[in-house]
Amino acid sequence: MTIEIALVLAILVGAIILFVTEWLRMDLVALLVLLILTLTGLVTPTQAFSGFSSPAVLTVGAIFVVSNGLLRTGVANAIGDRILRLAGTSEVWLIVTIMATVGLMSSVMNNIGATAVLLPVVISIARQTKISPSKLLIPLSTGSLLGGVATLIGTPPNILVADMMQQRGLVPFSFFDFTPLGLLGLGAGIAFMVLVGRHLLPDRPLEDKLVTLQALQRQIAELYQLRERLFEMRVLPHSPLVGKTIAESHFGQRLGLTILGIIRNREPKLAPSKEERLLADDLLLVEGKVEDVLDAQRAQGVEVEREVPLDIQDLQSEEIGVVEAVLSPRSSLVGRTLAGINFRDRFGLTVLAIWREGRPRRTGLANLPLRFGDALLLQGPWDKIRLLQSDPDFVILGAREPERVRTKRAPLAVAILLLTLAPVVLGWLPIATAGLMGACLMVLLRCLTMEEAMESIDWPSILLIAGMLPLGTAMQMTGAARFLADLVVEAVGHQGPFALLTGLFIFTALLAEIMPNPAMAVLIVPIAIGAAQGTGINPRALLMAVTIAINRGSITPMSHPAHALVMGPGNYHFPDYFKVGLPLTLVIMVVTLLALPFFFPLTP
Repeated sequence: MTIEIALVLAILVGAIILFVTEWLRMDLVALLVLLILTLTGLVTPTQAFSGFSSPAVLTVGAIFVVSNGLLRTGVANAIGDRILRLAGTSEVWLIVTIMATVGLMSSVMNNIGATAVLLPVVISIARQTKISPSKLLIPLSTGSLLGGVATLIGTPPNILVADMMQQRGLVPFSFFDFTPLGLLGLGAGIAFMVLVGRHLLPDRPLEDKLVTLQALQRQIAELYQLRERLFEMRVLPHSPLVGKTIAESHFGQRLGLTILGIIRNREPKLAPSKEERLLADDLLLVEGKVEDVLDAQRAQGVEVEREVPLDIQDLQSEEIGVVEAVLSPRSSLVGRTLAGINFRDRFGLTVLAIWREGRPRRTGLANLPLRFGDALLLQGPWDKIRLLQSDPDFVILGAREPERVRTKRAPLAVAILLLTLAPVVLGWLPIATAGLMGACLMVLLRCLTMEEAMESIDWPSILLIAGMLPLGTAMQMTGAARFLADLVVEAVGHQGPFALLTGLFIFTALLAEIMPNPAMAVLIVPIAIGAAQGTGINPRALLMAVTIAINRGSITPMSHPAHALVMGPGNYHFPDYFKVGLPLTLVIMVVTLLALPFFFPLTP
């Protein structure tokens, strides 16, 4: 092992550790990798920054824009809604239809977007059919991952692998090279979920789920355990709070209590402004711990007016509502705190509680870093709630498509999609060129604005891909890729091609659980090519196998944003993903490895 190989492997291990521990953002890790590679001279500056001009990076960004054009014009929602409603009320047919629909949508658009579009629709259908959402939402996210393998543009790893193949002198995968195995995997995933998976999924009663307040408000109060946290308190004449605004009183900062409403002269004022002044004899509707309420009674000149805790209905009126919103996977708020973004001032809404990992969080919310899949219980004016529906940072559960959807542009969006795909399928244009054309047409023909196009691009993913691509170059140039490939071949290669395929599939699938998928693609491609060269196996067969391993149904909720997105609404716990994901991964592996030789011979 040379010094250069040892240094590259040290950088690789360090990156994996940072990805797993999440001490730093994944895009920052990628940029640090790029910087260290440049400073150590393992790659030239030109090679280090070549990732930003890579066709793969341009293609991924363009697909984000085209996908958002389908969302903004209502095409994706209309297709998903109409198809799902053909499934009837049978749990089996709903699972089949949900997975098939989201799978086909994911084959031509971003799988996170496809999951987000169908999430409110599936929850609404679950409520109407009285089927537990926990029986339907993991099939939704799993279907989006399996369907993404069906075409070249289905997922960023597909695009990255094809691009890296071309850079290394191999014939890249074409648009439909993924389709036979992708559809077989989707079919196998659907069959597994119907025959086995649905029995492994939890069947928690509907009232134990994160459903909209419009369904049953009492169920929400029980779910978030709010009844013991809502109180009515009177401001006494001698209270130091009299004459102060809510902001000046520091009521929440000092005591950890949130003022949700004020009743004055028998007139309720819900979701009051922080500039609202408190007067003697005001009745405050507050949320907080019992001990904090007692502290306020002793120190702030207030007294508990009602011993019986309030219900959530007291927090609503014709002007004020309470809804649930899930933090979307590409939300700009991930990793930030409510206090840090001035949530109440920015959105005009109050966060009553946060649902995370199967339980509610009701205290210390201001400084709690937000995560993918967090569900926020919000209170505020209905006009602010309606605005939130069009905010890409959130998915409002049970909400209909916002009025800003440009349905008149839907035919144009479909035409642009076809115009983008046709030249790629026919071999007339490279996928990066066709994708860029489609993205530009979406903006020029006003399917979405330039601002919406920029917002739709998952910039952390773009930086991740651009930053990690030089690591693949360094692995190739220094011989680190061949070194790792030799280790793999030495371990399983002597047992034959099938053993090597199986070993690489398992290695890739396990590592993909803890690493971002694009980074995993950058890592595994040089190793797979090196292993193929060392054994004489067709490199295209190995690369197809590991690409499917990256994209197959996942074992943990952290392995893909689509799984994180449904965790809160489905009231899932970590073991729920493992119980379904592990056997599903084995099924996908067996189906892929048995079918692979029919489409990609193991010998060149």
